[in-house]
Amino acid sequence: MLLHPLLRILSKFMQNRLSRRLVFLIAIIVVIGLVASFWNRSSKPTNPAATQVPAGATTTATKNTTLEFLPQEILKVSPTELKQTMALSGALRAVDQSSVKARVAAEVREVLVREGESVTAGQILIRMDTSEFQARVDQAKGNLNAMRAQLDIATKNRDNNRALLDKGFISRAAFDNTASQFAAAQANVEAAHGALDIVQKSLNDSVVRAPISGLIAVRNVQPGEKVSIDYKLLDIVNLKKMEVEALVPTSDITQIKIGQTVLLHIEGLTEEFTGHVTRINPATQAGSRSITIYIQVANPQDVLKVGMFVDAQLVLRTKANVIAIPQSAVHKESSGAYVYGIENNVITRKIVTLGQDGRNGEEALIEITAGLKAEDQIVKTDMGNLRPGTTVRITNASANK
Repeated sequence: MLLHPLLRILSKFMQNRLSRRLVFLIAIIVVIGLVASFWNRSSKPTNPAATQVPAGATTTATKNTTLEFLPQEILKVSPTELKQTMALSGALRAVDQSSVKARVAAEVREVLVREGESVTAGQILIRMDTSEFQARVDQAKGNLNAMRAQLDIATKNRDNNRALLDKGFISRAAFDNTASQFAAAQANVEAAHGALDIVQKSLNDSVVRAPISGLIAVRNVQPGEKVSIDYKLLDIVNLKKMEVEALVPTSDITQIKIGQTVLLHIEGLTEEFTGHVTRINPATQAGSRSITIYIQVANPQDVLKVGMFVDAQLVLRTKANVIAIPQSAVHKESSGAYVYGIENNVITRKIVTLGQDGRNGEEALIEITAGLKAEDQIVKTDMGNLRPGTTVRITNASANK
């Protein structure tokens, strides 16, 4: 139908002999273009719906999708022990520690230990100049000997006068005078003994000994220094028993009891340590209004050091044989909670009822009171939204290497 108007136009141009050849060429080109356009339209399907993917094809493709999981990403549910804990923190310190101070003012002659060395109770640590103290001791001993000599004379006079008094050769007054001299001489000896003990103690204190067994933590003195009384010379710590000071809010202190178990994670160490609450401070701390509790932990190998930071979990109560799973496996929404299970190698969505939070070792768990039973398989880690009905295959990572 489109050719009739075109033929009319061409017939008019054909009347002009000068342009017949040009018109003829144009007509051929137009006809070829119309034929090509008609051919392209006729080659397309008349029914557009014939090119769409059937609705069932998409469902079939989804059902045929297989998800691969590593064994560690799947958990077989089993009853376990759930510990309800309270998080605490603090720093380690030694239960037994001592600051060794100078008991006399003197010049330091020898320091026999350095930081980190092990010492035993009674071991000599420091020697001071003893010349002055030895001179005082010698003087006190001489004074004591003189007092003893006077006491001997007074003793003989008293005894002789007693015999004379018994025979009636001297009066009672004369005897009483010699008895008084004897008592004074005896008192002088006792005073001389006391003076000797004082200077002897000063001499003994010039040799500094370890009050406890442990390790030298701090050394503040060097040979040749002159120190005064109460100058801190050394610090000794015994690492066999350590403790943590931790603050507990007053609102939670009623849950703390002597003897409760505490799981300790020490900064820089992979090993978990176990301690126990040994003391509870009876007063709150000013400002924080918190109460200090003391957690003691054994340290037989001296692995723990003073000042190490501690993250602790105080075990408030323990529930045995409960269904508890990692918190990362639980998905929460406004209507409740669910987990992804695996049944017959197919993903399922299981609605669960949650109980209390807790721990088992280092892993954070949550109790499941309904919706799961022993031997159920679930996806352990949070892998986002999974489509129920998807086929699952558990691969062996080592076999793929």
